[in-house]
Amino acid sequence: MALSWRSWLANEGSKHLFLFFWLSLNVWLFGKTFLLYNEGLQYYYLHQMLGLGLCISRASASVLNLNCCLVLLPMCRVLLAFLRGSQKVTSKKTRRLLDKSKTFHVTCGVTIGIFSVLHVAAHLVNALNFSQNYNEEFVTLNAANYRGEDPRKLLFATVPGLTGVIMVLVLFLMFTASTYAIRVSNYDIFWYTHNLFFVFYMLLMLHVSGGVLKYQTNLEEHPPGCFNPNKTLRQNLTVPNAFEELFPDYTTEPFPEDLPVPEPFVQNSFMRVCSEEPKFQSHFPETWFWISGPLCLYCVERLYRYIRSNKPVTITAVISHPSNVLEVRMMKDDFEARPGQYVILHCPRVSALESHPFTLTMCPTDTKATFGVHLKVVGDWTERFRDLLLLHSNQDTEILPIFQQRRYPKLYVDGPFGSPFEESLNYEVSLCVAGGIGVTPFASVLNTLLDGWKCYKLRRLYFIWVCRDIESFRWFADLLCMLHNKFWQENRPDYINIQLYLSQTDGIQKIIGEKYQALNSRLLIGRPRWKLLFDDIAKCNRRKTIGVFCCGPNKISKILHKLSNSSNSYGTRFEYNKESFS
Repeated sequence: MALSWRSWLANEGSKHLFLFFWLSLNVWLFGKTFLLYNEGLQYYYLHQMLGLGLCISRASASVLNLNCCLVLLPMCRVLLAFLRGSQKVTSKKTRRLLDKSKTFHVTCGVTIGIFSVLHVAAHLVNALNFSQNYNEEFVTLNAANYRGEDPRKLLFATVPGLTGVIMVLVLFLMFTASTYAIRVSNYDIFWYTHNLFFVFYMLLMLHVSGGVLKYQTNLEEHPPGCFNPNKTLRQNLTVPNAFEELFPDYTTEPFPEDLPVPEPFVQNSFMRVCSEEPKFQSHFPETWFWISGPLCLYCVERLYRYIRSNKPVTITAVISHPSNVLEVRMMKDDFEARPGQYVILHCPRVSALESHPFTLTMCPTDTKATFGVHLKVVGDWTERFRDLLLLHSNQDTEILPIFQQRRYPKLYVDGPFGSPFEESLNYEVSLCVAGGIGVTPFASVLNTLLDGWKCYKLRRLYFIWVCRDIESFRWFADLLCMLHNKFWQENRPDYINIQLYLSQTDGIQKIIGEKYQALNSRLLIGRPRWKLLFDDIAKCNRRKTIGVFCCGPNKISKILHKLSNSSNSYGTRFEYNKESFS
């Protein structure tokens, strides 16, 4: 299968180029800082004491400052949603870069983990060197109190050491809980441990305020390695004890400035004479400059999100669909959203701290203020949420509108936030592939087209939906039928191409109901033949750019990604977009 470099650059090339640039930037910053501390005269005496441990610890710290600064920005969801919807960001490629915000967040996190290990190892060596290489000549330069002091005291009895140990433990918990296995098996662990980031940042600000590493401030008066005649005389001149007893006021005064230095101490071409002792000072905590801005921005955004979502929504309907899927329809004052966006639901009666994102399947319009989500009951949170909403939680096998008067639990909605599927209406041709419950982001797009399609750039939509059981298609069967009938009535039957695939079956099955005949004719048994499907779409849309959108299992995503990067003989280019759920 030939690879189209143009398609590769449009789909994955920009991501790889950015990751290469980011890696190069971190390596350059590490090397630049390493040379500064290795060759800088202001660190001459400290370098003599600590060796390469100083250079590595400071170089890794500079990389950590950069990544701790930027790791929060991809989590500023309101900012990303604003940029995605802003008229100033007109380039589709620029907007698609915003879809990589999660990848950038993970990249910064991994970088923090790697250089934290390097930073910790370097400081362990530094603690040992501070103890063994205690400098009695420059007392203020030492972190240890005396030669041979237990290095563990520097790690557990000082503010920089203790905060560093706690930060290592916090990072370990965050990294282990972020693995795929933990996120899938117990999302709560991931959620709670990831919120320890605030503790990490508070400890980080304390950690850098210790001022353990110092630099020399008077390089002009005391060049490193210079010769101090006053000090040499005081060290070499010995006074008899009897003389000291007879003349207690006798002291070895330094040479007056107007007298010449004795011949043995005259400055030669290889040595400079210094006029005073070296003075050392701790660095100002540069980390504060790095993290204060993003941390304040994130805190302001969280405050804004809290104020925006502090009023509970009005639940207008709760519908139980087949295969453990629950639909919740709501209303909220001044709530606006675009198709493809998602919201975060928080129900205090289910969990005081926990909240979860769900894609909007219905967006408010000019004619209706209702919006809704579909959620699959697969965990403790969704099970408790369903039990609170439904009168009878076991009635999950039929569509059952709840019209009875009852007191629904308070539900808070935060959002909406942007996603890659907002771009599906900005292509002339789009291919939307859904796997199971991954159909939810496309449902809002289909609902929007049902209200009106002429105001959008989209002129042809290929909709592929793969499910394991026949009942799952009933989640949006009515919507698909209405959309199909609408375009037939408007003489645009080619606007939408619907293909439904039933991957597991014991025989010929149909979607029950006379009104679903239009869908039964589009129901296919088995899995899609993706290569033939892409070739057929490319043939029918020669020399066009097609947006490919996928929300489903990783196996399907990888196949579509590979096919989008492949070349074809029709001059058609596929741009791949993906949202993964797992």
